[in-house]
Amino acid sequence: MDLPRSFTIRESSHRIHNPFTSDKLATLGQALSLPSGTRMLDLACGTGEMLCTWARDHQVTGTGIDISTVFIAAARARAAELGVDGRVSFVHGDASGYVADAPVGIAACIGATWIGGGVAGTVELLRHSLQSGGMMLIGEPYWRLEPPDQATVEGCDAIGSDDFLPLPELIERFGDLGCDVVEMVLASQDSWDRYSAAQWLNIRRWLDANPDDELAGQMREELATSPARHVKYRREYLGWGVFALMNR
Repeated sequence: MDLPRSFTIRESSHRIHNPFTSDKLATLGQALSLPSGTRMLDLACGTGEMLCTWARDHQVTGTGIDISTVFIAAARARAAELGVDGRVSFVHGDASGYVADAPVGIAACIGATWIGGGVAGTVELLRHSLQSGGMMLIGEPYWRLEPPDQATVEGCDAIGSDDFLPLPELIERFGDLGCDVVEMVLASQDSWDRYSAAQWLNIRRWLDANPDDELAGQMREELATSPARHVKYRREYLGWGVFALMNR
């Protein structure tokens, strides 16, 4: 049980595995006015930057779950680096069915709603771990602009245009699921660039060091095509944000 190696190559230098910068992640933590000691669950936590930095800055405690052995090892190292390894822990496992052993104040799934089969299933999964009056955090793409054709849809890593919703419809969808939207922080085109462009440098450095690896051809093709695809499609048409939700 692990992520494909191509994914960890692509994001090998990333501390945040979505189009948020560290400043945006900090803004989100500040906006939520987190009480000291808030207990968190972070499903598909990646390398644990949210839990680790919020433990440092807001004295939260909690657990992160991720399927990647590489990312979990990095998360544990980051917690030790920031001196918060006594406040947070990280578990290698499948987040899709994970429920906290005791209710938490914040239950999060940032950019990985496939673990619940989509937004509705992920909200329901997070509810199983949430204490009364707690908050859910969902990271999700949305259409900034309506895609004009199938090439644009596929250029944004979607299969059909209905894979994502426009932002107003996404907000309404949360309401249909019985949630109040109480905060949001949105990625910008610049933060999309930081997320995507860092992948290109990671791939290039890996190719230079591993020219004969069995994945070299695949990664070379990705590097040759991804920059143009990003600026033509994803940067223009796809938004991304983190939405704070509370049960009505």
